[in-house]
Amino acid sequence: MRDDLPIEVTHEVRDRCLCLHLQRAARSIARRFDEALRPLGLTHGQYSLLMALNRPGAPRLGELAKFLAMDRTTLTANLKPLERRGLLKMQPDSSDKRSRRVDLSDAGRDLLVRAVPVWRRTHDDIDVLLGRNDTQLLKADLLSLSFGEG
Repeated sequence: MRDDLPIEVTHEVRDRCLCLHLQRAARSIARRFDEALRPLGLTHGQYSLLMALNRPGAPRLGELAKFLAMDRTTLTANLKPLERRGLLKMQPDSSDKRSRRVDLSDAGRDLLVRAVPVWRRTHDDIDVLLGRNDTQLLKADLLSLSFGEG
């Protein structure tokens, strides 16, 4: 152990670091949802991505990336396996050929219909674990951290 980096600094980071606590919580929750959605062949990230497409009009890639707080390259990489499975369709934007729009397919909607009850049960389990049903303050804090909103 060095004098200029005492164990107390490690304890300070362990006890104070929001990034560490958020990452651990995110990984824990992700594992719960991944396990619950595995029988449907989905990860929590794929479920969220498909659900983000459940809207009246097909969003542009950039709009979807912003909504999911992802960069376009990562989003495109995550869309490809879902497109290969026939769960979504990517097509050129009719008003701007440089841009692409992403639309949920009927197979994607069918899968989401089966996944929603699983998602709800998993959320109910997390509410029990947290010991409360109202997570509005937590969600507001997370939105604020993610998008500067709250």
